[in-house]
Amino acid sequence: MRHRIKKSKLGRRSEHRKSLFMNLIKEVIQHRQIVTTLAKAKAVRPELETVISKALVADNALHKKRELFSYFMNDKTFVNKIIGVAKENFIGRPGGYSRIVKAGFRKGDSAPMAVFQLCEPLVK
Repeated sequence: MRHRIKKSKLGRRSEHRKSLFMNLIKEVIQHRQIVTTLAKAKAVRPELETVISKALVADNALHKKRELFSYFMNDKTFVNKIIGVAKENFIGRPGGYSRIVKAGFRKGDSAPMAVFQLCEPLVK
């Protein structure tokens, strides 16, 4: 029984899944939106939310910045970029930094597709 198990394995080993999540998060941050399968988008969303939440407090908390470096394999330029994106777009938002919009079905295998995107900044 799968009681209290929320994470989806997506048919991959843990190393492959971690790499997939990291790459999808990088692409969403860099391009503001990507088109992927609905299952991948739903699985990556909680990870992206926690990464952005850590990036919001990373300037004041060195430990959170080190956690981001660990997650993104010490990619200093990307960690600085994600901290900048989080500071300029999500500083007043209490959560819900991303959205998933269904986008039909893929032609080859009829997999449900989705547009996974970052929300717009709050208007002040």
